[in-house]
Amino acid sequence: MCREHILVVEDDADINNLVAKNLKKKEYRVTQAFSGSEASLRLSMDKFDMILLDLMLPGITGEELIKDIREKNDMPIIVISAKTSLEDKVDILNLGADDYITKPFESEEILARVNSQLRRYKKFDKKLEDINEYKFKNLSLNEQSREVKVNGKNIYLTGHEFDILNILLKNPDKVYSREVLYEKIWKSGYYGEDNAVNVHVSNIRKKIKEMDSDEEYIKTVWGIGFKLDKN
Repeated sequence: MCREHILVVEDDADINNLVAKNLKKKEYRVTQAFSGSEASLRLSMDKFDMILLDLMLPGITGEELIKDIREKNDMPIIVISAKTSLEDKVDILNLGADDYITKPFESEEILARVNSQLRRYKKFDKKLEDINEYKFKNLSLNEQSREVKVNGKNIYLTGHEFDILNILLKNPDKVYSREVLYEKIWKSGYYGEDNAVNVHVSNIRKKIKEMDSDEEYIKTVWGIGFKLDKN
């Protein structure tokens, strides 16, 4: 029986086939796309649990695909790209990607990150005995449905963004350092830049601000980390 369904989007046939072959060895169900346009078509026709995505694609770019996906769901997106600058990585995380792997890569690293992202994402799909809903100011978060609403309207967070906000809401008086957030959310499966938590928190703030410009929700405690802003 196949495991989760993964879409591999890469215009280099050799790389695409290599990634797909390694995933299939681990019994993942794999669909391959060799352009952004083909990926968009595949996404409209089938349901996926994850996407592995190159950025420099013919047709629709990887950046455009990330924007389109994030308008509809929060499945994990792992970018695999030859772009190596910190600016590029930060920009892609801001768009909504969950992880970023630079080329060249080791197959073992791909599999480790795929397993980590799916483990984190899928554990929240398990049926919970109790519905846990947290409220703060004009915001509500439902752990079971993984829905976040501000002023009664849904906002769409990536998996990591949701997890960060969830942790802060559970302990509204506690200050969380960036290191603790790394440990709680990415655990040993995360190999990204140290700036990742800052980027995700900034993204959460921006999305909330679009729905509620009058309130501040996350406070930066300089030199330490983040907590809910009760002012």
